[in-house]
Amino acid sequence: MSSKIETTEGAAVEYVTAMIGGQLFGLPISRVQDVFMPERVTRVPLSSAEIAGVLNLRGRIVTVVDMRARLGLARAEDGKPPMAVGVDLRGESYGLLIDQIGEVLRLPEESREENPVNLDPRMAKLAGGVHRLDGQLMVILDVDRVLELAADKMAA
Repeated sequence: MSSKIETTEGAAVEYVTAMIGGQLFGLPISRVQDVFMPERVTRVPLSSAEIAGVLNLRGRIVTVVDMRARLGLARAEDGKPPMAVGVDLRGESYGLLIDQIGEVLRLPEESREENPVNLDPRMAKLAGGVHRLDGQLMVILDVDRVLELAADKMAA
């Protein structure tokens, strides 16, 4: 499902990078609909803490998932407003609340590794592998896993 670009070296995948709790994550660019500043998020009564609420984004109702809560991390205390990455799952729109958006990286598909055994279990259950960058580990977010669990919690 990721966008693959054939290069002379082989297949490459593009990722939109995001910081969540000091950890670098990558979302396959093919899954990202938009990036926005969430405004006027309305809390949904009786929803789990992972569901920050809903908002109206250009006429669409978007469920906002707090990725810090999803990963079991504490709320951000830096006072900076969160960003959101818009994604879809089976025709439903979601916004993933993140701390900061990064750049788009094009990485060779063969450099993707399976989740390391010492990867935090909270991240491992949402990860579709990792890329080792210069002194940093980029965890690839599996958007389907993130949203499947969030959708289950909304229905519960």
